[in-house]
Amino acid sequence: MTSPDVFDLATKDLDPPLAVVDLAAFDANAEDLVRRANGTPIRLVSKSIRCRYLIDRALVKPGFAGLMCYSLAEALWHVENGTSDDILVAYPTVDHGALRRLVRDERARETVTIMIDSVAHLDVVDAAAGHDHPPVRVCLELDASWRPFGLVHVGTRRSPVFSPRQAADLARKVVARKGFRLVGLMAYEGQIAGFPDATGSRTDGAVRWMQRRSAAELARRRAAAVRAVREVAELEFVNGGGSGSIELTSAERAVTEVAAGSGLIGSTLFDGYTRFRPRPAAFFALPVVHKPTNNIATLFSGGYIASGPPSKSRLPAPYLPAGLELLPLEGAGEVQTPVRGKAARDLRLGDRVWLRHAKAGELAERFTHYHIVVDGQVVRTVPTYRGEQQNFG
Repeated sequence: MTSPDVFDLATKDLDPPLAVVDLAAFDANAEDLVRRANGTPIRLVSKSIRCRYLIDRALVKPGFAGLMCYSLAEALWHVENGTSDDILVAYPTVDHGALRRLVRDERARETVTIMIDSVAHLDVVDAAAGHDHPPVRVCLELDASWRPFGLVHVGTRRSPVFSPRQAADLARKVVARKGFRLVGLMAYEGQIAGFPDATGSRTDGAVRWMQRRSAAELARRRAAAVRAVREVAELEFVNGGGSGSIELTSAERAVTEVAAGSGLIGSTLFDGYTRFRPRPAAFFALPVVHKPTNNIATLFSGGYIASGPPSKSRLPAPYLPAGLELLPLEGAGEVQTPVRGKAARDLRLGDRVWLRHAKAGELAERFTHYHIVVDGQVVRTVPTYRGEQQNFG
């Protein structure tokens, strides 16, 4: 664990709340992701970063190629800024304004691939841009969930396209449709990549059992789907995985690239994996504004709750000084966050407590700037998306 003095000294002239990124940890995590990918290119997931300086830094590293955005408007912004000449939008769009901008911009059409999982998504494009628009690059999303015995659904609720036959049927409809070009296939195995298996819970063994069987089933089905779709269209890429499953997904011969982003930041939701342990790279500091008791310090602000199912795992976690914890009946609040523990006895008004967010990219929605720390010094201050007045939802 980093010494409490390092970040305090680096930011001593700055007023909290503030956020920092430990650049050495960020770079080490990038190298580890590349090692785990074992030669398979990594498409950088922008939603897990949301800071152009860090996105640019990762993209120039050997082993990273292309950007995965979470909205079409975000992708078009990156096209304007020259971030990448290969951008995949991971989620289908119904943004008519962004679609009209896409079809009017030749450079954007050559750079951006949008996601579809039904003919209805093609209809949305036609409704926004007219039926005579230039060809739009599209990627077909295959549902990567595990459905043992056809009775339960384990994984994220995304695409209705599950079987190789369904994938081929949709591919034929895309190819037959004027104004579209099928160039890719994607399947995100959230039940493996985004589900920790070493949390200390009694269910960890069951999670690992599920993930082994899910991975084996998906490898067979994804390969069959790729073969079926390649009979219809010449695919440029097959995307899969996430920070939590890179080594598993990259081992599949049918996959040409893997997606990752959260592993660069090392947020708390990635503390509980057997396959890897990223170094914490992003932190935020809150000042002490109350001392209600000797062993409780109340911090200003801090209610930075992560998205997902409401649970303790979505709360920010005190990091430095060591030995602090949130109060179970108050948690992290909109205007105050009490912490308790032995370390709280030495905290005084104005002292800082450093915390980590549960999810990698969402911290950038709370701060307009990240202070980049190298060797115990702030070497530069860079804007997040919010700092560049960008809000993509």
